[in-house]
Amino acid sequence: MSPYKQIDLTRIKTIPLSSRKSKAQVKDFAQPSSKNDRIDDFLRRLPKYFKVNDLYELLKAIRQARDKDKPVIFMFGAHIVKLGLSPIIIDLMRNKFITLLSTNGAGAIHDFEIGMWGKTSEDVKEGLKRGTFGMSEQTSRHFNQISKCAFGSEQGLGESIGQYLLQNKGKFRKYSLLAAAYELKIPATVHVGIGTDIVHQSPHFDPAATGRATFTDFKILAEKVSRLHNGGVVLHFGSAVILPEVFLKALSVARNIKGKVENFTTANFDMIQHYRPTMNVVLRPTEGSGKGYSFTGHHEIMLPLLAWALKAR
Repeated sequence: MSPYKQIDLTRIKTIPLSSRKSKAQVKDFAQPSSKNDRIDDFLRRLPKYFKVNDLYELLKAIRQARDKDKPVIFMFGAHIVKLGLSPIIIDLMRNKFITLLSTNGAGAIHDFEIGMWGKTSEDVKEGLKRGTFGMSEQTSRHFNQISKCAFGSEQGLGESIGQYLLQNKGKFRKYSLLAAAYELKIPATVHVGIGTDIVHQSPHFDPAATGRATFTDFKILAEKVSRLHNGGVVLHFGSAVILPEVFLKALSVARNIKGKVENFTTANFDMIQHYRPTMNVVLRPTEGSGKGYSFTGHHEIMLPLLAWALKAR
């Protein structure tokens, strides 16, 4: 027998199970689906725990923002375009679930190539070996021409790309987010980091024109951010660095000039929860007021589910 003293468990005081609070109950369990289920049935059958409840709250916030004419800002990285999700986003724009689009330079380039030629996303590995990565003549020439036009007309880059696609009747313009935004009179902003995009390595590139156009877009975004107070929503899909940084600065500008910009909702969707989206979209902007959510999953699954859920009543 051990020489060390042991606690006497016979002295334990138990409590009735009926007096104990239980966080899991059968009334909140998932329900099997039926072959005739609609999206609202699917949502209703989900288990009432954790991220499902967060999703319910986010859907409610977006619907309320639309009803109250508050901004719903949709920020997205380039992969959203390459995954073929543009028709889903355009439908949300047409149904007034999105009031501003923001993307980075790569997102704008992919969207432009889709709108003009119906294809995008080259083989980086092979092109890099041959020194041809990012060397498309048509993409660089047209895109940089648009930047110069934006500079001359004092427009933002996003607006100018959409205008160009419509005026020049891009063959696949109905798939372009920026063309749809221009047609629907929804602001679309493009936030460029000089040296990060394929069009910057072209002899056609004018850094002053591009810088001025993207600066205009920053001011457009900051103005819209200033209106988030008391009910606006920010949705962020897949930009690991540029858009979270731009959004944080836009929010700081908005609060500096307009005062309170609080009590709004943010949500980050990505297959990996990166540092900057977590800090600069979900946590810091909503600290002390508002709500921030994180949803982890692949865009090609998560975004259609979100869109279909929004349209269900």
